[in-house]
Amino acid sequence: MRIAFYAPMKPLDHPNPSGDVAIARSIFSWLQQRGHHLTIPSRIRARWIYWRPWRMAAALVEQKKLVRRLQRTPVDLWFTSHCYYKAPDILGPAVCRRLGIPYVIFQPSYATKYRRRWQTRAGFYLNRTALRSARLLISNRRHDLADLRRLVPDRRLLFLRPGIRTSRFSFDARARGELRRQWGTGGRPVLLSAAMFRRDVKSRGIAAVIASCLRLHRRGYDFLLVIAGDGVERDRLQRLATRLPPEKVLFTGRIEPDRMAALYSAADLFVFPGFRESLGMVFLEAQSCGLPVVAYDNGGIPEVVAADQTGILCPLDDEDAFDRAVATLLDNPARRRDMGQRAARHVRQHHDLDRICLQLEQALMALAGPATEQGT
Repeated sequence: MRIAFYAPMKPLDHPNPSGDVAIARSIFSWLQQRGHHLTIPSRIRARWIYWRPWRMAAALVEQKKLVRRLQRTPVDLWFTSHCYYKAPDILGPAVCRRLGIPYVIFQPSYATKYRRRWQTRAGFYLNRTALRSARLLISNRRHDLADLRRLVPDRRLLFLRPGIRTSRFSFDARARGELRRQWGTGGRPVLLSAAMFRRDVKSRGIAAVIASCLRLHRRGYDFLLVIAGDGVERDRLQRLATRLPPEKVLFTGRIEPDRMAALYSAADLFVFPGFRESLGMVFLEAQSCGLPVVAYDNGGIPEVVAADQTGILCPLDDEDAFDRAVATLLDNPARRRDMGQRAARHVRQHHDLDRICLQLEQALMALAGPATEQGT
């Protein structure tokens, strides 16, 4: 297949990739490895574009350029990754209509509440136009499907579980030994938390982990809290962590994606609340490496963590329940190990990217037509 692959929110090579960008990169890479020909038709960012008239004008010019370009070098379909009110796709619908090619949206989101707010009303309608134009809407979040069903019939919806390359996130015994020696853990359990230190729910989550560990420390629990990540909130989070004894907390800084498996392997428990977490790819990565999870039961986390099987999910904002969950797994190493083993199996059985992308490939090839063959 020849696929035009567009990401309205952030280009795939953005220096600060979000979880959605990481997912898009994985799909892009997988389809390329299968022999399909992918191109990035545009790098125009649609984030709040309707509040920037000059960028809207540039996008309209871009539509015309894309039609001419794709008439010269045709594609079989247009694939948009992540489309919602804040970053609606205003290129794909018009281009596909002019060229008569299938239009597909991966990770669409639709919520009528944004129609009622003047700040987001334009984005709501632009997004709704794009969603209605799509031949296929592919969601990896079950809670989005109910909203999408109010807009399009079921035959234009496809659910695919979120997935990761499990081969890249496997337990590494050698890395565990090396890192734990560097950290001087001794016999202490290691609690790991990881996020970008942005001024949003990510930093709020890290702050909540620090606060929980401080309460557990005061109750006499011994552990090492390892926090991976970096960003504008680093100094504030490090100041919060000074309330813990210095030997009980370690900031690693930013860890490259290909080094995260080593970090997960060195830990005993992954702890992160996940406030309003859309999917929580980090939870899949941690579980794939054999870590049980403690998080809040909200957003997309229940779709990737099997409650009481691969982790403990607590009522949202219930700090006491969160503390109890961490304490329970600190107190019971056998249960911790059992959950971690189940977590690794769970991710391989239900969230392996290769299996999921095969379903995606089949759906795309069906849209592209019977004459389209893999690698052509």
